[in-house]
Amino acid sequence: MADRGGQILGRLADVIVRLRGADYPWVTGVVVGVGRRPLFVPVEQVSALDSEGRVRLASARLDLRPFERRAGEVLLRADVLGHRLIDVAEARLVRASDVELTWRDGKWLVSCVDTRRPHRLPGLPRGHSAVHGLRDWRDWKEFEPLIGHSRSALARRPTARIRRLRPAKIADLLEDASRDEEREILGDVRQDPELEADVFEELEEDRASRLLDARTDEEIAAVLTRMRADDAADAIDDLRQRRRRPVLDLLPPGQRAKVLTLMGYSPDSAGGLMGMDFLALPADATVREAVAAVRDARRLQPQALTTVHTVDGAGRLLALASLVALLQTRGAVRLGEVSETDPVRVGPDTDLVDVALLMADYNLLTLPVVDEEGVLLGVITIDDVLEATLPDDWRRRDVAPPPDAHRTEGPESNAVS
Repeated sequence: MADRGGQILGRLADVIVRLRGADYPWVTGVVVGVGRRPLFVPVEQVSALDSEGRVRLASARLDLRPFERRAGEVLLRADVLGHRLIDVAEARLVRASDVELTWRDGKWLVSCVDTRRPHRLPGLPRGHSAVHGLRDWRDWKEFEPLIGHSRSALARRPTARIRRLRPAKIADLLEDASRDEEREILGDVRQDPELEADVFEELEEDRASRLLDARTDEEIAAVLTRMRADDAADAIDDLRQRRRRPVLDLLPPGQRAKVLTLMGYSPDSAGGLMGMDFLALPADATVREAVAAVRDARRLQPQALTTVHTVDGAGRLLALASLVALLQTRGAVRLGEVSETDPVRVGPDTDLVDVALLMADYNLLTLPVVDEEGVLLGVITIDDVLEATLPDDWRRRDVAPPPDAHRTEGPESNAVS
């Protein structure tokens, strides 16, 4: 680093940027090593920044107070280059090998990231002009940085792009994450309790158990309260023995009763597979009322809403109707007139193989579970059967992308000069 007259003042150690939510980060200054002391130089004092990372200052005056990072500030070399980012577009973790700075509207912005070239020491930002043909520049907005700095993480959590991903994709990220990356990802996800519960439903049992075990009983109960009862039962069963009862006691009474019921069945039986949240109406309800009930059942698993059950006053299963049949029928028709009066059903002790065979033979999306009196206990959905019959390592397998998958190219930007 040199002043305007060319006199060497110190060594450029890093470039400081401030994150701005969904917008491009802007450069606020540089960190200069003078002797063994890191000093902050505001960007207003920088007169030139070239593609080789050389910096020229407008004056030789420096603030000699040691550099201290403020909330929201990110160091490109220390925090980004050589570190992993979340590729939000492709829902995977990638490593940043280079970044591109763009001069726009009187400011230096971090506009693009290169994730393919090997990380280059000393890891300072470098422009588009170097080593043509080896770059894979992509828009910064396609990524979520994993900074590891707690104050910076707190500053960007309100706008974290990771929360746009599906729960299963976030679970995949956690499976590939280091412990530090794991904590930061979960810190973002915890801002949305419903999303957090959905993510825990998608995690492998061992990882979900480890992550929950690191929390207090109250925190575990808060997550399990928002989970489906069958997933919550599995999660409690995976906890250490001494923690199960305290967590159960903290659940709301309704959720606790469902969980205790499900824990009484073998996990490879119909009772262990079923969910206890389903839609049931009296047979004299109209199709219009049934469709309205589906529309209002926002907290039920969507797969379970493909079927509407009719029951008598004692809760015994009388019939069921598919959602498609309801939508294709006039609203004034009684529900019983469009329902199947002898539906395929199983008892809670039916084993997994028989459940899978029945659902395959009859092309079922859901399968009701009833007791000896015919009382509707729960509903098995096809995704529950698939999950139970797939290989144990199915979550770790990479799925081929769709044939029309493509990436959005980054914005056109100028080389650093």
